[in-house]
Amino acid sequence: MDLKEIQNLIKFVAKSGTSEVKLETDDFKITIKTGSGDSVTTVVQQTAVPMQQPTIAPPPQEVAPVQAETPTAVSEDSKYITVKSPIIGTFYRKPSPDKPLFVEVGQTVAEGDVLCVIEAMKLFNEIESEISGKIVKVLVDDATPVEFDQPLFLVDPS
Repeated sequence: MDLKEIQNLIKFVAKSGTSEVKLETDDFKITIKTGSGDSVTTVVQQTAVPMQQPTIAPPPQEVAPVQAETPTAVSEDSKYITVKSPIIGTFYRKPSPDKPLFVEVGQTVAEGDVLCVIEAMKLFNEIESEISGKIVKVLVDDATPVEFDQPLFLVDPS
């Protein structure tokens, strides 16, 4: 309720001749009392909004072995080219359930070969390879949702 609405309510109560009006909502409480003469007393009280309790995170556990492996994994993958999803949808490795996979790990692909399909809004979009090379790794499971720019395949261009 804004200031103009409160002022209009005060005028209405003063004209009506009532001695006291109380208005209560989830956010605020207003009490308007009129006394003798034309004096008007207004009390506006904001109710407190309950605050969320802060969550306390558990103490971090040791992750030293994982950190030691990460730099080597990045350096190994840096020589590969990542094929990323151009759209949001569901990733499929086969054109239909009874057909073979488009590509498998270790298979050599040429530029323009279909790697997978991504279904978006009942449309099946073929994702073609932009480079020639060998499929090193499939990064997404079949029939799972993918986001825009999510890595799908690692390709060794050599």
